[in-house]
Amino acid sequence: HTVPNHRRGSVRTVFVYSRAPTMKFAAVSAALAAFSSQVDGFVVRPSSLRHRSLASTASEATSLFAEKQDFLEATPYSDMSGVPVNVFGKKNPFVGKVKSVKRIVGPNATGETCHIIIEHNKGMPYWEGQSWGVIPPGISPKNNKPYGARLYSIASTRYGDDFTGNTGSLCVRRATYWDPELGAEDPAKKGVCSNFLCDAQPGDELQMIGPAGKVMLLPEATPDKDIIMVATGTGIAPYRGFLRRIFTEKTPYADDFKGLAWLFLGVANTDALLYDEEWKAMKAAFPDNFRYDYAISREQKNKDGGKMYVQNKLEEYASDIFERMNNGAHMYFCGLKGMMPPILDTLKKVAESQGIDWDSKLKEWKESKQWHVEVY
Repeated sequence: HTVPNHRRGSVRTVFVYSRAPTMKFAAVSAALAAFSSQVDGFVVRPSSLRHRSLASTASEATSLFAEKQDFLEATPYSDMSGVPVNVFGKKNPFVGKVKSVKRIVGPNATGETCHIIIEHNKGMPYWEGQSWGVIPPGISPKNNKPYGARLYSIASTRYGDDFTGNTGSLCVRRATYWDPELGAEDPAKKGVCSNFLCDAQPGDELQMIGPAGKVMLLPEATPDKDIIMVATGTGIAPYRGFLRRIFTEKTPYADDFKGLAWLFLGVANTDALLYDEEWKAMKAAFPDNFRYDYAISREQKNKDGGKMYVQNKLEEYASDIFERMNNGAHMYFCGLKGMMPPILDTLKKVAESQGIDWDSKLKEWKESKQWHVEVY
């Protein structure tokens, strides 16, 4: 079935229909995954398929892809004066509800990372690039007080993964500690909030604060400018919101965007790549507006024969990056704070090789608000 698409003229959508009431959602999802790269999306609603015709089901699903995502926009859409910040705090937390928790890394990944969809029913709106805080239940043994909030970058657009504006998503890596003396993980030192979220079940309630932050917002007033995004691990989260807003949804910014969105992702091994199929699909669909490069430290080598880290991948394209930044591009960094020193050292070395005073250049980019950093 085909429906109009704002960038490519039409969307090819596959509808899977079964009259069997025992149809398994997992089986259908697995079947669709086999050819998901050939289509633009799919909708499966087992509870709504029974006793309905294929035509009515197709009509309902088609409407999701045909609708514009424009009902949560500012006027004009680039006006940031109304960005919600810290609407909810520890004294008045918002109560969200877990919709789903899904492991999104392979069996050989270094740790477990989950994609968690949270229902808020438009009660806790946010913008792409912001964070939500989650307060895990329980008392901290360190101070005998309730646990504090843990901030997580939001991994979806303001419209959520279902395009309704009722949900938001988090990308969470389960934090564990391996004790070499025990030869096992020490549960006393595990990350309280990350384990709480990764173990959550649909329907579980979450106490949440925020949304927080304005440093990572998109430069929507200048849709002709390039966006360069650098992430390690779950630092990919805000960029998923960016890229879905530009390439997946039918938003005013997507209509106007004429720049290049360039994603750099650093992970340990192939199984640890996050949302890899989404990025590959975007690259295939929008080759002129999206680039995707990754550094896999345990599998790739840099030009000197050492491990390939994200700073090494940036160095490969340094001249292009500097040119784009000098033309007004915005550069974003998100991930563990340890990523920044080697990245800054690499960019400084490149600048000096080109006869550029690095300190002055970095100051220039910061003053023009082209430089966005959120590390933890």
